[in-house]
Amino acid sequence: MSDWQTSLRTWTQRSWPAGKAFALLGALFGLAFLAQIVWLASDQRQVLESSARLLNNTVPSTLEQFRLARNIEQLRLDGERVFSGRTPVARQQALFIVSLLSSHPAMLADRRTATLASEVESFLVLAAREGMTEQRYAEWETLSNRLSLLADDFSIEGANLATDDLQLMSATMLRSQFKLALVLALVAVFVGGFLFLIHRHLIRPLQKMDEALCELRSGHAPTPFSRSSMAEIRALEGAIGQLRDVMHENRQARQELHIQATTDSLTGMFNRRHFMALAEEELKRAHRYARPVCVGMADMDHFKAINDRHGHAVGDRVLKSLAALFGHTLRQSDWVCRYGGDEFAFLFTETTLAEAHRLAERLCQRTAEHWIDLGEGSGLRVTLSLGLADASGDALEAALKRADAALYQAKEEGRNRVVSALSANTPKSMPEHGDDLDSPADERWLI
Repeated sequence: MSDWQTSLRTWTQRSWPAGKAFALLGALFGLAFLAQIVWLASDQRQVLESSARLLNNTVPSTLEQFRLARNIEQLRLDGERVFSGRTPVARQQALFIVSLLSSHPAMLADRRTATLASEVESFLVLAAREGMTEQRYAEWETLSNRLSLLADDFSIEGANLATDDLQLMSATMLRSQFKLALVLALVAVFVGGFLFLIHRHLIRPLQKMDEALCELRSGHAPTPFSRSSMAEIRALEGAIGQLRDVMHENRQARQELHIQATTDSLTGMFNRRHFMALAEEELKRAHRYARPVCVGMADMDHFKAINDRHGHAVGDRVLKSLAALFGHTLRQSDWVCRYGGDEFAFLFTETTLAEAHRLAERLCQRTAEHWIDLGEGSGLRVTLSLGLADASGDALEAALKRADAALYQAKEEGRNRVVSALSANTPKSMPEHGDDLDSPADERWLI
């Protein structure tokens, strides 16, 4: 790679403070815009000078020409009234106005107007004295046409007086419009470029930061940021990266704390406190909508003998194996927890006592059939004693107490069985398993 390519790459990867970068850009635009304004001001000065000349000289002269043309036309109209007057008084009044117009200073100031006005006045005075004949009227038509032509000449001359100034102003204004278009184009280019730079280097990075923060709030890993050119944006991106790492560490810590607070560390089941809280809410819902719900208490048969013979490590392995078996056997809507030691508590939602009894018997049967491998060719089987109670009308503590009483009755009746508490005081054993599930002697289950 050549030196200039290396320098260009280094320059493009360099971070720029946003304030300095946009201040430099604004200064460059300000200089260019000031030059355009000075260039445009010269034409504006010419327009102002032409306007002043037009206002102070051309317009008064033009108005004077128009006024003179109006007086000539008025002279012609009053001459017509001298001929068309029905009474001598009317003709005399019209002739009087003709005399006034002929002697007006504006009429006398121009030689052509003064000569024609004097001729018209003399003709009308003579015609009024000698009488209005057809010959006189024909002569008047000639004079009237001359007056009309002279009025038109003055009107045209008045209009032509402003032509040069107006043409100069028009050319100057066209040039000013072109320059103004260039200035506006420069402003548009600057504003567009400025907005593009703001969007690319400020708004878009901020939007990506907002997206990253939203992803962090939702628990997802944010998309990595592309390298920004602005130092402030890079600092914010670095801060968000640190925040992401901290939030990830905090999330892991919360998950671990939640697991420790809600599950049994050995079996992975719900612990007693979490189970009781969930069961309380479920019983409230069942009582509110009058839905069936049952609870159960189970205890592993002869678990103390297993610990005494094989050690606590084997006892822990047995508990873990039973926890996995419960997870595969029970329904997703059924809840189970390690209530303490080798004792387990169950909650069967939307389940009558008879349905819960069938589920519990299946669980006891699969437990009895389950082989727990201890390694080195050895293993053992265990059995459960389980007590059930209908919790549809009782509080959780009372229902568990009745289920616990049913559990002890199952123990007294020979273990490896399910006993349902039909009322608060009378637990009753349901039909027993088949002969293959009869409770064997302790030594038959230890291999």
